[in-house]
Amino acid sequence: MDNKAIAKAFKFCGQLMELYNENTFRSKNMATASYKIEKLSFPAAESTVEELSASPGIGKSTAEKIIKLVQTGAFDDLDSYLSKTPKGILEMLSIKGLGPKKVQVLWRDLEIETVGELLYACNENRLVQAKGFGLKTQEEIRKAIEFSNANQGLFLYAKVEAQAEAFRRHLQTSIPDAQFEFTGEFRRKCEIVSVIELLSSAPLEHVASLLTAIDAVYPLEKNDNDTIIVSGEQGPKYEIKHSPSDRFVLDLFLTTASPAHLEKLHQLNKEILPLTTEQEIYNSLGLQFIPPELREGLQEIDWSLEKRIPSLISFADLKGSLHNHSTYSDGVHSLEQMALYCRNNLGLEYFGICDHSKTAVYAQGLQVERVQQQWDEITQLNLQLAPFKIFKGIESDILNDGSLDYDDAILSQFDFVVASIHSNIRMDEQKATERLITAIENPYTTILGHPTARLLLSRAGYPIDYKKVIDACAANQVVIEINANPLRLDLDWRWHQYAIQKGVLLSINPDAHRTEGLLDMKYGIHVARKGGVSSENCLNTFSLPRIESFFNNRKAKKSI
Repeated sequence: MDNKAIAKAFKFCGQLMELYNENTFRSKNMATASYKIEKLSFPAAESTVEELSASPGIGKSTAEKIIKLVQTGAFDDLDSYLSKTPKGILEMLSIKGLGPKKVQVLWRDLEIETVGELLYACNENRLVQAKGFGLKTQEEIRKAIEFSNANQGLFLYAKVEAQAEAFRRHLQTSIPDAQFEFTGEFRRKCEIVSVIELLSSAPLEHVASLLTAIDAVYPLEKNDNDTIIVSGEQGPKYEIKHSPSDRFVLDLFLTTASPAHLEKLHQLNKEILPLTTEQEIYNSLGLQFIPPELREGLQEIDWSLEKRIPSLISFADLKGSLHNHSTYSDGVHSLEQMALYCRNNLGLEYFGICDHSKTAVYAQGLQVERVQQQWDEITQLNLQLAPFKIFKGIESDILNDGSLDYDDAILSQFDFVVASIHSNIRMDEQKATERLITAIENPYTTILGHPTARLLLSRAGYPIDYKKVIDACAANQVVIEINANPLRLDLDWRWHQYAIQKGVLLSINPDAHRTEGLLDMKYGIHVARKGGVSSENCLNTFSLPRIESFFNNRKAKKSI
């Protein structure tokens, strides 16, 4: 278990305590423990009681609970509450907008015990008169349930990547003479996957025999002449199809493509031949090779016919990391630790710090005094770490009227400003679009952060008129972020080409709150490749001298 999973268990226990009207002091202690555990800079699961107890805010009792949770999957308090709480009530606690007090009302007063009953009650308008509810809350709960239902059986690519690769490696190691390759949406690196498809040159009976030996981990759901379907461990299903060696490349080619990509290939009215490589297959169709990520049936066939497939960006192209957080606001690691990881572990040339601004009280947003303190530290660190450079940035909240939350005297002293919406996100398209454009037109806005505030599989984000927002960025020389956090991946890759056509630079930003979060730039690279992004379209592929000039020249043009 990682720290986040452990913290989540403690938070959940605190919610259950509140649900049962447990002593407020005890439930708050659980919430505090959850916060402290998530902010630990070392893995709690690999630590001893003594090591954990030595951490500020974590006493011996909490440390013992952590160890028991890691070893058994629960601790006594959590076990006790879980055993007496109906499953449906536990599921309700995970619905956005429903805290323990509201769930208590639903359970005790309205006698609702399942999510299905709750959705029915929303549709029947039964919640509006209940204590603490109302028409607006009822509608939000209904939408949250429907959104969750629509996403059943879907998984974030980033969350299943390591597990899937371990599964493929196990097959490959066990049957070394065979080929095992990912295909389908997983090979195209879609941000959300429903099934992990593999192509195997091994006879399926051999694969089935291998999996039967470990069926406690990978139970078989289907086993016939064509396909094996395996249930993943707390993840998506694996679908393994057989392909003989003499047509393996052709089947990989055909199964990787989206239906729309295949349809466009068939429109060429040429036979797709079983050749030695995918490159040869594309060439035989009169096409330039199309990387797997692009095979979505959008513009890639036209590009290929005209021999102008973009040279897609890679992680090696990145020269720096912008939009990151530290312990100055809500990060886990210090400014120095984040910068050193960037320099020493990733070999980058620069690091942009963008802690939260003062409006983000929930994230310990920086008051002006703290901003000055951070600038002083940056000056000292830049002397020590040269030629590596830390840029002075901020993630400035876009307020309800579209303004930024520092005055011009402060904003003018940052090297760059990421402007993002974090509050009052329940907006219609017109309001959201106007609010974003007002912020984009602010001369101090350098980068537009996570444009829709979506959280994949959790929150749809507010609707925006993408063309108007991107056009405004083009008119105001504002960069658009591709937020690389696997939950966001926002700007959506389907809009990358429109931004590029308008001359807008993109920036692959990890939004990292701890050192390992910097590695999320990999997932930003994946979706950027799907969007047809090249290194020249991306701000943080600029060398240090070039990005310094970019920031300085932009400020000069804006007279700031």
